Amino acid sequence: MKNTHIEHPEDSILTGDLSVLDWFLAESHLSVKIDGAPAIVWGTDPATGTFFVGTKSVFNKKKIKINHSHQEIDLNHTGNVADILHRCFDVLPRIDWIAQGDFIGFGGSDTYCPNTITYCFREIIEQDVIIAPHTVYVAEHDLRDAIASPMIDCPDDTSGVKFVKPECQQLDEDFDEIVAFARQMSTLVDFVNDNHAARLKKKINNCIRNNFSVNDNDFDCDPNLIRLWKLVKSIKDDMLFLCRDVGPLSFIGDDICDGEGYVRVNDYGVFKLVDRARFSHANFNNSRFHCAS
Repeated sequence: MKNTHIEHPEDSILTGDLSVLDWFLAESHLSVKIDGAPAIVWGTDPATGTFFVGTKSVFNKKKIKINHSHQEIDLNHTGNVADILHRCFDVLPRIDWIAQGDFIGFGGSDTYCPNTITYCFREIIEQDVIIAPHTVYVAEHDLRDAIASPMIDCPDDTSGVKFVKPECQQLDEDFDEIVAFARQMSTLVDFVNDNHAARLKKKINNCIRNNFSVNDNDFDCDPNLIRLWKLVKSIKDDMLFLCRDVGPLSFIGDDICDGEGYVRVNDYGVFKLVDRARFSHANFNNSRFHCAS
């Protein structure tokens, strides 16, 4: 798949793409979504055959920020991001492939809050850095043509790096009946084009940001489309409720939570299972949230 944003299942149906309904029913690989920042990309640059580290800006189409040395890190980055990349350049394993993960923190503690969620580990982390890996890439010429796929097997810890990829599972439940109802309901819906869908997603996110309800008649579209969106969201929420992981304890503020959520992958796509009413609202309103470059 292309290196694109992982979407919420309910948002994917706005244009009439109903593949997510098959996705709900298919055998899948489930992984824990860790709330780290910034994203760290590392491995062997296919253009040079040398090791590199960077943020997601290594995939830029024009101003590519890829670092094969400490000198290039200082040219491309400043502040905290540069400090993180310098340490990662020193300790990340020299692999002949390309990986991406979220930075959790530097070693020396058992509690970390890299973004919105606080993680409490069972022991003090002794390694230099903590990374939550989640994606592998294949690129023939340079990173602009990189093709992403979910990371199934987590790298082993090293003396310098603690890799965090908790085991997880989804408890069994039959979704056939509710998915069949969603298919039937979809026959009554007037779907929208990509540009209209983008505007709807922006308004939906604004509702979540402000803790407003997503009401059928408050959007510039067929009310049945919003009703289908809410039905698909309810299926997603039921599936999320059935997911379990054995990762570190997670908190939003002082309240314990189930982490950011999960990523579920099968032949019909890659979607995230996230409690938008809780996590996304907290994330939108987190003053510490940033997009590193």
